[in-house]
Amino acid sequence: MAVGGLYLGGCGHALPKLPGFDATTWRADPYACRNLRRAAVPALVRSKEQLYEARADDVTALLGQPDEEELRAGTEKVYYYYLEPGSQCQGRHARSGAACISLRFGPLGTVTEVLTDPLSPASKP
Repeated sequence: MAVGGLYLGGCGHALPKLPGFDATTWRADPYACRNLRRAAVPALVRSKEQLYEARADDVTALLGQPDEEELRAGTEKVYYYYLEPGSQCQGRHARSGAACISLRFGPLGTVTEVLTDPLSPASKP
């Protein structure tokens, strides 16, 4: 917001580049139905501390639109991104028990919690 020629930034911080994380491939695999996200999970988990206090717009720029969003009391919300294929890949993308990463945003609109489900064992070709 510009006030008297000064720029006042909101709370939170912009996300730095996460080492080894391929955001383009991640965003190209909504709901993880193509199983492309699996390869990006280790780099994302290693860098998850950098997600804390990030703004929702910056998370969306990095990870794309969430696969699911849950609104909580007040202005709190949770973004869910699937990590592997599951029943969310059928029909209307119904909620699935497949592994996901969840990012909880507090009242200030910044990430306050990052939880990651363990991936199921990779199937052998």
